[in-house]
Amino acid sequence: MTGNDAVLALVVATALGFDFTNGFHDTGNAMATSIVTGALRPRVAVAVSAVLNLVGAFLSTAVAATIASGLVDSADVTLTVVMAGLVGSILWNLTTWYFGIPSSSSHALIGGVIGATMAAAGASAVKWQGLVAKVIVPAALSPFIAGSVAALGTYLVLRITRRTAEGPRQHGFRLGQVGSACMVSLAHGTNDAQKTMGVITLALIANGSLHAGASAPSWVITCCAVAIALGTYIGGWRVIRALGKGLVEIEAPQGMAAESASAAVILASTDFGYSLSTTHVATGSILGAGVGRQGAVVRWHIAHRMVAAWLITLPAAAVVGALAYWAANGIGGTAGVGVVFAVLVLASVAFYVASRRPAVTPENVNAAWTD
Repeated sequence: MTGNDAVLALVVATALGFDFTNGFHDTGNAMATSIVTGALRPRVAVAVSAVLNLVGAFLSTAVAATIASGLVDSADVTLTVVMAGLVGSILWNLTTWYFGIPSSSSHALIGGVIGATMAAAGASAVKWQGLVAKVIVPAALSPFIAGSVAALGTYLVLRITRRTAEGPRQHGFRLGQVGSACMVSLAHGTNDAQKTMGVITLALIANGSLHAGASAPSWVITCCAVAIALGTYIGGWRVIRALGKGLVEIEAPQGMAAESASAAVILASTDFGYSLSTTHVATGSILGAGVGRQGAVVRWHIAHRMVAAWLITLPAAAVVGALAYWAANGIGGTAGVGVVFAVLVLASVAFYVASRRPAVTPENVNAAWTD
């Protein structure tokens, strides 16, 4: 195996590692409300979500194309750049997961890659127009769109069913939640799994294994689908708890409205090839569902903390990506990439050990919320 082949293998392994963290970081986007209302048991919810993420990953490649060629000039991208970008995104994902903040895995990935690319080739290597049109604008608008749809949906379903007996109404909405949560999981697979496909494709182009503008090979699609499904099945219980219990006290009608709004917005964005943050959409939908029910308690201080994390995700991941590139490039060659990979593994283990004290599990994920 040549030095380039070894670096490529490390890059692909790291990309699949990011895909895995994306899975457990974003499980709550689809299943948090179904878990908190009792529509699905926690273990069943993450298993169903994992299967549908797997299926969704095979349905489209439009977002993968955006990541592979729409944000940075592939001519300026090297394997070291891709590796550094992945390090930035994974470390930000683990940081926000540890603190239970549902931030955007998508923006962490994009920020890491952009930061590493700028460190290597300067700001001119970034396609700023594509970044604004395909990432920034959707990020700014999607929470408001999803929140408005969820608020209207919550108001309408409560209004329409107000004369229905409470028992049958709750049962019916829980069944509806199962269907809407499944749609969000499927939509998540069509959007988020493709981002890692795009990064691996970018690495293959940088290595000369694919020509510029090539689409993701079938083995890349399959590996990414499996990685995000496995991550989803692990269950990011810390983020699930924050979304399900921290923002709003969710009831079944609100849960169904929030999930339906999320699925509609994510699927629409996938069709247009927008690298949308499913976290922004899901959080906006849950807040909208809270606003749509009269008397619902919305914890705006927690929402403000989440929004603050959203605002710094791109630049924070970019800074870490740039630092990782300078470190790897300073050491040079395969050794530099290997050292950065080793640091990433040690940091990941440290985050995992710290997360066990105290641990959030399927058994306590629905415990009463305390600030």
